[in-house]
Amino acid sequence: MQASRKKGVMWRQAASSCVLAPVILAGCSAMREAPVAESNETPTTVVLSEYPEQVLWGDLHVHTNLSFDSNSLGNERLGPEDAYRFAMGETVMASSGHPAALARPLDFLMVADHAEYLGVLSSVREGDPALLETPLGERWSGFLSGESGIGAVLSDYVAMVTREKPMDLPGDDHQRTIWSDLIDTAERYNRPGEFTTLAGYEWTSMPGGRNLHRVVVFREGPDKTRQILPFSALQSDDPEDLWDYMGNFERRTGGQVLAIAHNGNLSGGLMFDDTTLDGGSLTADYAQRRQRWEPVYEVTQVKGDGEAHPLLSPDDRFADFETWYETDISMRPRSDNPEDARRSLAGEYARSGLKKGLRYGARLGVNPYEFGFIGSTDSHTALATADDDNFWGKFLDSEPTEERLGSQMGGNLWANAGLSASGYTAVWARANTREEIFDALKRREVYATTGPRIRLRLFAGWDFEETDLSRDDFAPFGYFAGVPMGGVLEAAKLRQTPRLLVRVLKDPDGAMLERVQVIKGWLDASGVLHEKVFDLDEPSINGLPYFNVFWRDRNFEPDQHSFYYIRVLQVPTKRWSTYDAERYGLELPDGIPRMIQERAYSSPIWYRP
Repeated sequence: MQASRKKGVMWRQAASSCVLAPVILAGCSAMREAPVAESNETPTTVVLSEYPEQVLWGDLHVHTNLSFDSNSLGNERLGPEDAYRFAMGETVMASSGHPAALARPLDFLMVADHAEYLGVLSSVREGDPALLETPLGERWSGFLSGESGIGAVLSDYVAMVTREKPMDLPGDDHQRTIWSDLIDTAERYNRPGEFTTLAGYEWTSMPGGRNLHRVVVFREGPDKTRQILPFSALQSDDPEDLWDYMGNFERRTGGQVLAIAHNGNLSGGLMFDDTTLDGGSLTADYAQRRQRWEPVYEVTQVKGDGEAHPLLSPDDRFADFETWYETDISMRPRSDNPEDARRSLAGEYARSGLKKGLRYGARLGVNPYEFGFIGSTDSHTALATADDDNFWGKFLDSEPTEERLGSQMGGNLWANAGLSASGYTAVWARANTREEIFDALKRREVYATTGPRIRLRLFAGWDFEETDLSRDDFAPFGYFAGVPMGGVLEAAKLRQTPRLLVRVLKDPDGAMLERVQVIKGWLDASGVLHEKVFDLDEPSINGLPYFNVFWRDRNFEPDQHSFYYIRVLQVPTKRWSTYDAERYGLELPDGIPRMIQERAYSSPIWYRP
């Protein structure tokens, strides 16, 4: 092997034995050079394997004191540096004054602070002289030092972002400084091969008080991300304008970027709507752009689980899990009319969105809702926690105390007891680097869990046999003869049926596994959408440490658009609120379950006729 230096980057070319067929990834060149950013220390060398061999665990949606809502609701101190330190396994003093740490570090993290008024409130609190010379800085500083305090700042902020009064912005110079600091901090904590940080932010669109947020993720480092500023919902709340911004970034810099739609259960039906935001019909161009820019979707997080809803999936007895659906993001109650509620919900939950996508794919030739699954915490404490026995909530007032089971977020928002200790993103990657994690998101070879680090692998093909589950070269063969999660199974020449190979291993520190299921959705010849849940093996009430399952779709029709994804359920375990009740000697609030079944969701595999 030879090592050489090029433009501040350390490269190593790994030898390859060329034993796998070219279709596995990129043939014998798949074992290739991997760039690693230099530091003052000896550069780390990352050698890429031929195919994704490892699961990396992380969170792509964490907020710090640079987000206005995080800061105004109590996190005045913990910034991006604290978020990275915590994710790497260090003990951090939480905003409530208690030490917090993860039992197991994460492999990657992205700080996704809100682009709207990014870092403005924290800069005002710190007395930034340049900002205090602006009308906005002077006004907010006056509020904070006067009797009205943070309440007046909140009212002023809300009035501006809702356009009730003219927006007063701090100017590009301030935004550029904060964005540059965010990038610098990510660089300091990026350890290729050990711990990865990604640059990004959250675009916080809320048209009519409905949640259309997107997390924007960049593949590259400072050389490209410094060339732009975050695009905020103050500029536009239309996702199509965000996609234009992303396209301009790629053309201008040669870099890559993608967006992750926020879980849509508070979107008032807009997330998977049947029209564009301005009321137009969905077109092939819209479908192509949405699929291009939004390859994955946040299916589970602290504000509830977004896979399925019992009103939409009445035959699925596991559909009602950590369900939030009473309001939209503005706290506006949902209609009491069941049909209106069902119509709205169909535009909010992932399974329904996937089913809608089949119809549009058949009609337009492109599926706008062809997305993989990830999980995130959406923590606003800078602490990325998704473990029920170590859950630090969403805001300061939902950090562990005797009061949180009986209190509401921000004093008048949703009940803290309803928060979900969820979730994490699992990435199948060849190495723990920005490039490999981003590329896995792009090809949708990722999956979501509600917290447990369940190892899940899925392949689909036409020629698999049950004996392939025990192959020594299981993964290489899976790539050679089929497609992984996130892939598309093209029509076979002969009349064959899709066959799935599924391997699942319990979290080493978690509960046993009860069952593994495949969720199938399809569009029949009459244009009617269907779904069905199959147990892939006999469920084990006492639990098993792993499942290795072969499954064939014996009801397959080759002319029907369809999708398949895997859902794994643990045996029941204590919910975080139960741990709180036991810890503080409290009664659980009404409607809060004592036990839940944690789960994992693979990204789907699609079949196109």
